[in-house]
Amino acid sequence: MKEITLFYLESCPYCVKGFRALEELYAKKPAYRAVPITKIEESHEPGLADRYDYYAVPSLFVGGEKRFEARLFMSYEEIRDGFEKALESALAE
Repeated sequence: MKEITLFYLESCPYCVKGFRALEELYAKKPAYRAVPITKIEESHEPGLADRYDYYAVPSLFVGGEKRFEARLFMSYEEIRDGFEKALESALAE
């Protein structure tokens, strides 16, 4: 199992949806709770955020590899699916 690094901003509506999706996914499949997730609020740690290649938040990296990055006008379902793919990837590796 690999760790997920999650970059977010507190004021980002897509990040709020991402955290809501994460709770939904935990309820759907409790094994996802075992995946370690380091949550980094981008504005609090800009130096760390600069070391990663992404443009938008939320962004998820599994073992250092980008697996999900939000884009404008994403639906809740698209965000949830991106989070689920990252969780599945982390469990599998």
